[in-house]
Order: sequence, then structure tokens, then C-alpha cells
Amino acid sequence: MDARIQTISLDKLGATSADALILVVAGDNLPAQLDPSLTQAIKQAQKLSDFDLKAGKALLLHGVAGIKAPRLVLAASGKTSLKAARAAVTSGLAQCKGRAVRHVAVALVGFGALEAGHVEHAILAASDAGYLYRTTKPSASKEPMVERITLLVDKADATAARKGLALGVAVASGVTLARELANRPGNHCTPSHLADQARELGKQHGLKVEVLDRRAVEKLGMGSFLAVAQGSDEPLRFIVMRYDGAARGKAPVVLVGKGITFDTGGISLKPGAEMDEMKFDMGGAASVFGAMRAIVELKPKLNVVALIPACENMPSGRAVKPGDVVTSMSGQTIEILNTDAEGRLILCDALTYAERFKPAVVVDVATLTGACVIALGGVRSGMYASDDELAASLSTAGDLALDPCWRMPLDDDYDEMLKSNFADMANIGSRAGGSITAAKFLQRYAGTYRWGHLDIAGTAWKGGAAKGATGRPVGLLTHFLLSQAG
Repeated sequence: MDARIQTISLDKLGATSADALILVVAGDNLPAQLDPSLTQAIKQAQKLSDFDLKAGKALLLHGVAGIKAPRLVLAASGKTSLKAARAAVTSGLAQCKGRAVRHVAVALVGFGALEAGHVEHAILAASDAGYLYRTTKPSASKEPMVERITLLVDKADATAARKGLALGVAVASGVTLARELANRPGNHCTPSHLADQARELGKQHGLKVEVLDRRAVEKLGMGSFLAVAQGSDEPLRFIVMRYDGAARGKAPVVLVGKGITFDTGGISLKPGAEMDEMKFDMGGAASVFGAMRAIVELKPKLNVVALIPACENMPSGRAVKPGDVVTSMSGQTIEILNTDAEGRLILCDALTYAERFKPAVVVDVATLTGACVIALGGVRSGMYASDDELAASLSTAGDLALDPCWRMPLDDDYDEMLKSNFADMANIGSRAGGSITAAKFLQRYAGTYRWGHLDIAGTAWKGGAAKGATGRPVGLLTHFLLSQAG
């Protein structure tokens, strides 16, 4: 997304050159300084009952006298919040869909002093409007898409706007990468493809990248990860990416992303309906890729390590069976009661591997449980944290990114559900509290550092007519990383 800032006074907005001028108005009253041509257009639309200043209202006008842009879009936000502003920009952009609009200019009026977040989310709205998956669909629509956005801001708001511009462009790049990776079908986005993408990201942006193959994983003793991968003909990959933005001795933030590039459930086979959506089971890995892409743009003074265990979960004569017992890298044994609870089995070895970096904090991200979808739907990601400060940081980051999460409990009582007669633990508990017991399983491998867990099973993708990856929680992760950089 080509995004830029243009400083301009309210009374000159009509002179802006673009395919469409989107005027987002907050509140009930128009600013007295607003360009008279815009004021007249709004009042005329109100008189005709075509538009009013209520949230969700939007109207497309053509050839308005005194407005240089051939299209004028009016959009009301009602409130001045980040969420209201983004929703209004989104509704304004929807008026441009299917038209020859490649360059939009956006002005936010009535918001008082603009925050960086207003600009960030305007850019993200435009990036979302301009995204269309085409990689394996040559017949995808060739209609013009929004490619460029110019934010029109007052000189007094320029400093905040430039900060928002940098954030918006970086997060948009990360979200787009995450969506592209997750939307690819499983026969394209294999563990080897993820490894190649990591190498390419490292080559372009100076990340240090290491890719471990099966032999290296066996040498490390990652028996849990190996158990999940053993049923597939696709070779596993354990991907390590490092961004060194601070002094060498500064403890890094470690992100761990679940990279199951296709999940059949293994021997505990899933139902056939909607199984195609299990290509999205690497949404955690995709979001970690996206966060690293954003961070290399923003260049915070922070060290970040990304760990991605990547493999398929397939049924075969070699596949792990219910009742099998495996030994994790930590030395703890696991009775695998359900092979479809595989995400935690690859993450636990990655969490043990993370210890070698002596991390300041570790956050794992995974499309882990259907139970989390039942609990929170597609609005908030489930969030677990080992301490209140970390939970508050993740929650604040989600609010700023409009990528919200909700803290879930980690009571020790839930540990009782993971007891096994034949191993140190079982990989599942009862059906009740399934997202929590999955998190308690992971917590057993994260005892030596501060740890957070994001269950994004409900937020990483959408089904139905809008089927596709969302790119969440790239925004949350990016804001969290920036907060850790101070």
C-alpha cells in the first residue's frame, strides 16, 4: 500500500487531487472552517435525506461543484474513537468498490487533535480494501483496487500523523504477508515453503534465519514435534528468525507460532465438512511472520526471536496413534489421547527450545482449540499470561491495534484434567474448559520465563462467503513488541 501524508487546511480540502475524496465527519456539527463546497454538499445531502451525521452513514457523490476529485464520499463516524474512525473509513471505501478508484484521499474532520492511531487505522482500512487473493486464482477480479491513500491532515497534526503513517504501513505489510501465507492451499504452503519465505525475509531485511531439518530436530530430542510430523510425507521444518535491534546482551522477546500447514486431525480424523479450512491451522505462524515483517520496517531498539515449528498432521501407517507415549524435548512424557490435539505437541518443544535465548518474555500464538471459538467467537482472541503486567501489556496492545484479546484463567485446578496413568501428562483433558487445559499443558513447558499464549482459533480466519485469512493478530503482536522496546 502506497500511503502518504499531505498537510492542508480544512478550507482547502476541496482542491485535493485524487480519484475519490473521502470525508469522514465525527460528531453532529460541521467545523466552521470546513471548505464551503464540502459544507454545501453535506447540507444538500442532509436536506434530501440522503445523508446524516450518524455512525455508519455513507454517500457517494459525483462531480460536486468546487471539489477537484471526481468523486466525493461522505462518511459519518459518530464518535472520535479509533474504532469509529476505522469503521467510517471502511464504509467510505466500500462506496468506491467496483469503480475506477486507485487513489483515495481521506480527511478526518471533527476529531479534534488527531492521534497516530487514527492515521494508522485509516491506512489499515485502505490496505484491507485493496487486498484480493490472486496467487492460485488467475481468474480473480481485475477490477481496480485501492493502491494509494493520502491522509489529509492539518499542520498541527503532522507529527502524530507521521507516526501513524509509519505504524500503518508497517502493520499493513505484516497483515498482508500473513494473509497471503495463510490463504495459500496446503499443497502450496508447505513447511518447506514457510522455510523459504523465512529465508527470503531474512535476505531482504537483514534477519538472521536458521532452518532445522528432521535430523537436527531429532538431535535436539524434540520427540513431541516429531510425533506429529511422522505421519506426513512432507518434511518438517523448525524455523528460527532473529531481529537484532538492541545490544547483544539484551534479553529478547520470543514469539512462537504454530505452523501446522494442514491438519487432518491425524488418526483422530476430523469430519470432512470444512476440513479445507485446516490450511489456516498455520495462522499462528503466519501472524509471527507478519509481526517480523512489521518490525523490520519500524526498527525498534529490541531483540526479537521468532520460532516456528512447521509440519503437517496426516494419517498414515507411520502416524502417531491415540494412546502412544512420546518424550518431549524437556524430558517430560506425554500420552497422546487425541492426535487432533497436535498444536500443543509441536509448541511444547518450541517453548523448551526458547529457554536457550534467556528471553525477557515468550508469547506463543496458535489456532489451538475449537473451545476458544465457542467461548469468544470471532471477536476476541483468547489470551493467557503468567503475570498481570504481561496480561495488561497484551490487552493494551490489542486495544490499540483494534485486534482485541480477552484474558482467560490459568487456575491450577485445571491441571488435574491432564493427569495420565501412563505418562507425565495427557495431551487433552475433558471437553469442558478445552482452551484452558490446552493453555495449562503449554504452561508446563514455560516455567522458566514470563509467558503469554494467544489462542486465535476464532480470529485467524473467516468462513462462509467471506472465507479467508484475517491476518490477526499481527497488529496486536506489533504493538506489543513496540511496548517492550519502551
